[in-house]
Amino acid sequence: MPLFVKIETGKVEKPTFDQYVPAHKAYVQDLIAKGHQAKTGYWAQKGGGMMLFEAASMDEAQAIVLADPLVQNDCVSYQLFEWRIVVE
Repeated sequence: MPLFVKIETGKVEKPTFDQYVPAHKAYVQDLIAKGHQAKTGYWAQKGGGMMLFEAASMDEAQAIVLADPLVQNDCVSYQLFEWRIVVE
């Protein structure tokens, strides 16, 4: 299955953002359980974060991102890319 990357930047103050982190983590755990091989995290040296996951198509990837609690609650702006591995 193709790999997709959501690169995000926070749009709200940290206390507001932090209240949605547990729901985001639960959402990613659900993606893992459904076989999307999802991983999520944040940049250690700067703000923002990334979610890497598998999806069948860009349309499915977009639907996955739109269902993320951080996106649904307007906590982040994001860009979505298909990532094609050259060497593994």
